[in-house]
Amino acid sequence: MATSDLVAVWEVSLADGQHRVEFEHGTTSGKRVIRIDGKEIYRNEWMFKLVGKEYFMVGKAKCCITIEAISGFAYEYTMDVNGKSLQKFRENQSKIMKTWVLTIAGNPIRVVLEKDTLDVWVNGDKVPTAGEFVDDGTETHFEIGAHSAYIKAISSGKRRDGLIHQLFVDDSEIPEAKE
Repeated sequence: MATSDLVAVWEVSLADGQHRVEFEHGTTSGKRVIRIDGKEIYRNEWMFKLVGKEYFMVGKAKCCITIEAISGFAYEYTMDVNGKSLQKFRENQSKIMKTWVLTIAGNPIRVVLEKDTLDVWVNGDKVPTAGEFVDDGTETHFEIGAHSAYIKAISSGKRRDGLIHQLFVDDSEIPEAKE
């Protein structure tokens, strides 16, 4: 694989995990190649039009790469996710998703709470949960292998801040990840 045509790489964080999107653009042939997590999902070897848009899916997210000429033979590549710029999409994701990363028996584990649906994902798989009301909020119980886990939701006491979500695995609190 000649990586000389690799012009852009983006990281997209979804509930099912971190995804790496790579884009190749041959500025003489018009060749376009899209790879997600190293797997080629689209290839067109020859295109007369060197600018334009390519649409594709990353998990359940609709993505679009826009190729624009900025001057002479220089091009700009931008990616939209679900109709928003990647930057806006990331800001929105941080509002609707909470992510924790921990290690159990030497294995990295990524836990994601989708706040709008209350779905819990462990290493990209949606897991069964059981909700329970407790004195100061709610607990959403689930398992990570043989380990018991729950996400506690309590009021921040401030309307603007809403709920505070904390992950506990085997009764130890796990700090939130900064993705």
